[in-house]
Amino acid sequence: MSGSGDLETRAVEDLTDEEAARELERLAHEIARHDAAYYQKDQPVVSDAEYDALRARNSAIESHFPELIREDSPSLKVGAAPSSGFKKVRHAVPMLSLGNAFSDDDVRDFVERIRRFLGLKDGEELDLTAEPKIDGLSAALRYEDGHLKVGATRGDGQEGEDITDNLKTVGNIPVKLKGTGWPPVLEVRGEVYMAKSDFLSLNQRQEAEGKPPFANPRNAAAGSVRQLDSRITAERPLRFFAYAWGEVSEPLGARISEILEKFQSWGFDVNPLRCRTSNVEELIDHYRKIEEQRADLDYDIDGVVYKVDRLDWQERLGFVSRSPRWAIAHKFPAEQAQTTLESIEIQVGRTGALTPVAHLKPVTVGGVVVSHATLHNEDEIKRKDVHVGDTVIIQRAGDVIPQIVSVVMEKRPDDAKPFEVPTVCPVCGSHAVREEGEAVRRCTGGLICSAQAKERLRHFVARDAFDIEGLGEKQVQAFWDAGDIKSPADIFTLERRNGRDIDAIETRMGWGKTSARNLFDAINERREIPFDRFLYALGIRHVGSTSARLLARRYNKFSAFRQAMEAAAKGDKAAEEELLNIDGIGPKMAASIIDFFGEDHNEAELDKLLGQVTVTDVAPPKTEGSEVAGQTVVFTGSLEKMSRGEAKATAEALGAKVSGSVSAKTDLVVAGPGAGSKLKKAQDLEIKVIDEDAWLDLVARSRA
Repeated sequence: MSGSGDLETRAVEDLTDEEAARELERLAHEIARHDAAYYQKDQPVVSDAEYDALRARNSAIESHFPELIREDSPSLKVGAAPSSGFKKVRHAVPMLSLGNAFSDDDVRDFVERIRRFLGLKDGEELDLTAEPKIDGLSAALRYEDGHLKVGATRGDGQEGEDITDNLKTVGNIPVKLKGTGWPPVLEVRGEVYMAKSDFLSLNQRQEAEGKPPFANPRNAAAGSVRQLDSRITAERPLRFFAYAWGEVSEPLGARISEILEKFQSWGFDVNPLRCRTSNVEELIDHYRKIEEQRADLDYDIDGVVYKVDRLDWQERLGFVSRSPRWAIAHKFPAEQAQTTLESIEIQVGRTGALTPVAHLKPVTVGGVVVSHATLHNEDEIKRKDVHVGDTVIIQRAGDVIPQIVSVVMEKRPDDAKPFEVPTVCPVCGSHAVREEGEAVRRCTGGLICSAQAKERLRHFVARDAFDIEGLGEKQVQAFWDAGDIKSPADIFTLERRNGRDIDAIETRMGWGKTSARNLFDAINERREIPFDRFLYALGIRHVGSTSARLLARRYNKFSAFRQAMEAAAKGDKAAEEELLNIDGIGPKMAASIIDFFGEDHNEAELDKLLGQVTVTDVAPPKTEGSEVAGQTVVFTGSLEKMSRGEAKATAEALGAKVSGSVSAKTDLVVAGPGAGSKLKKAQDLEIKVIDEDAWLDLVARSRA
């Protein structure tokens, strides 16, 4: 069997089904980690180019192996969950992200796909707009009767943060709309950014006041707009470009171009470097002109966005997964530089994974000083033949920590040392082993490894899990070091033990009566938690927030899920088969879940935890009028009018159970081109089979 490092570079068409599934699993976890770093913390840890390459590979594998698309696929997600500290805002219209183009041919293919989808004849014009892609923080502004009522971040695309007071301090965001003709409800979307000139002035003030400078304009803008004290935001020179809209109470117009002109008349700034054309070569020429001006612009951009101008055609084109079919971002190429790799440090994560981190001689790339990069795993180091002391080429696209692209072999010094793969955990000294088929090496210390235990607690209180305000990384570390919190259940007994079994928290440095009371209140507010968030909080390996939601929707009650998993752990094949038949739950994830509930110490810890918290049920979907409510549906072959994720989500919304395999319990099979063994098995079992068009008709009838 080939190593995982080899898989990361192997051509998609050369992968077996098993290898493709392993790659999709790796990509799902890695991309989710990068999304959290970028959207939640404003601290990305890989370059735009590397991130885009991960997503491109994920999309390519999914296209080649549609049967293997995961429930937690990055192609089904936008951004990351909103952070704590602000109220949550539910977007009436989701804030989606864009697909990417990296070459002129990608742009031509994008335009040709649109023409085919719309059935345009030769000579029939397709108007498209082009404008710079601002590198800032996406925001949505909701106006009611012309007055700004709510301002929110994008968050995970479905739910963002309420930063209304902060956005009202941005100089060119109108608190009251100008002119006339705006609808009673208008949500304007755009990008909050900081001009390069303002950024340099801000950093000069930071340094003069003895404060650390910001790394780049995007981080400065994102950090400024997320200040809990809006007075601090008001001191920061932020600006806003409007380019889109969300919820509106009446139509704004027929074309993007005319709506942007209305935005200007209502008091918004729109980018002056936009154009409209029906010629794809003119689009590309406009991209080149903007690329040439990039260094001279007073704001950071990382590409050019193309959109279909006509709104009725946008509506026909619709969406694919997390992105609209009618828009795409043409990204700029990455920037590169050379520097010296001074050392490689091993960090131990929540699951015991040992991750090598490269420490670099600081170097400026595109105006940003960078000094370290993640090397991912030992296979990555071996593939690139990286030695300590090497001169390396680093790459940066945007405002993030770079990747090591390659080694400059002719500059390798005689004393350059190859990386020695650790066989023991640097934290606890336990054996570090690498399982067959795994890209990473893991500490076997489990509960005795402080790095893992603390990380488990941090994960438990994280935003997508229990989301306990005031119990962040620093507090978890302090309570751990003091011996106050060693397990999740200890969090919920902290108030009872305060001043009795442990030193009174309010008497400690950095704490007081008010802050201690606030912490206890925040903990008590989380004594009731939905099934999916509770399951995710347990930190079961391979179970992300998306798969936790999938399992919660299927089992509805945590008690029923736990009972089924305990039965599976004791050899109940029916319970195991039910889990494996859930589309999106692969063998590795299923084994990890069953193993968790088969461990006595996990069960004991779970009992302690459930003695402190209540897990609420997930309500089944409303299925009135649905023709497939309660049925088991299998999708096989290629779907041409929707993504596999959209099809599954639609089926589940109608009350159906989506399975990844055909059995006697299957009620309906939706078969597209290229359907193979699943279709044959369905025919042998005399199960009803329909095509994609019939499925769409069924969905329409069920929703009528």
